[in-house]
Amino acid sequence: MKKILLILIAFCAMQMSFSQQESAFGEGEWFKFKMSYSGFLKAGNATLTVKDAKLNNKDVYHVVGKGWTTGMIKWFFKVKDRYESYFDKETILPYKFIRNIDEGGYTKDIEIDFDQENNKAYVNNKKHNKQSVIDTRPNIQDMVSTFYYLRNHMDTDSLSIGDEVRVDMFFDEENYGFKLKYLGEETINTDFGKVETLKFRPYVMAGRVFKEEESLTLWVSKDKNKVPLRIKADLAVGSLRADLDAFKGLKHPFQIVVKN
Repeated sequence: MKKILLILIAFCAMQMSFSQQESAFGEGEWFKFKMSYSGFLKAGNATLTVKDAKLNNKDVYHVVGKGWTTGMIKWFFKVKDRYESYFDKETILPYKFIRNIDEGGYTKDIEIDFDQENNKAYVNNKKHNKQSVIDTRPNIQDMVSTFYYLRNHMDTDSLSIGDEVRVDMFFDEENYGFKLKYLGEETINTDFGKVETLKFRPYVMAGRVFKEEESLTLWVSKDKNKVPLRIKADLAVGSLRADLDAFKGLKHPFQIVVKN
């Protein structure tokens, strides 16, 4: 699930103007992704859900991301991940982030409270019973809120092929940066029909997980929703592909060129 969320966030980190635009999402939006390993093995599922909530008397969006293995994969590598973000409805800046994961016995249970005014992150590592306060960059995002923040502010009309941009976010106990390249437009076949998309190449850290820095490719709908439709990743061992399997609650019409 972490890899899927990082990829989804990365697609938004492009050159853009931050002028106020109509919201790209709202309460009730829900995505489901199906994942396959090395092109044929069913690997798992992931979901993202947007709900209305209140946190410390503030109106917020509460987004829950879940990921789990299925099929043969789960018998030798079981994954059960949960990510949560509470962020302001107007600014899309996060107030709280939760990461509770179990990936083949590798576990983390972290809760982060953000002080956006003073650029601080209060990290509670529940697994190790450790608390810390870390300086953050201004207007910091968490790994979930970043996706929604940039969906709401991107100006796709200003994109040029080859544009590269960085976005800052806070991950676990440190400030983190993303960079990606815009590759142009492409019409792809999906489970819903042919869809016009924007194509990107995020840069990742080569090593234990990814084969090289340019191991990822992703496609998002060209319409106002900026729906993530497909992700391909070359891993250190094998490859991973995620496709949008189902959705509901989109804020705008989903543009399909030719329906199945």
